[in-house]
Amino acid sequence: MKRLLSCLLALGMLTGCMTAPVVPPIGMVYTNFEALLDIDYSQTDVSGKMGTSESFSILGLVAIGDASAAATADNASIDTIEHADYEFFNVLGVYQRYRTVVYGD
Repeated sequence: MKRLLSCLLALGMLTGCMTAPVVPPIGMVYTNFEALLDIDYSQTDVSGKMGTSESFSILGLVAIGDASAAATADNASIDTIEHADYEFFNVLGVYQRYRTVVYGD
């Protein structure tokens, strides 16, 4: 009984490592969608500049890129971020792409 409880506790602790603030619904074969990153729409204006940055994963073995909001804003010379979205693309877990999109001035 102690062993079972220990295993359940360890499993419960490990699941925390697999979650993130943004958890997309991932299809086993193919995933491609866009969603929002922010929830404050009080002064959202998407008519200004737009910038993107990406990170990639191949076979889940190698992951490269910088999809941070700072890198995204820097790529488009945005000083004030007004709105942020993200895009996720996955094919069989072999190739995955996470793209951050920010709007601002």
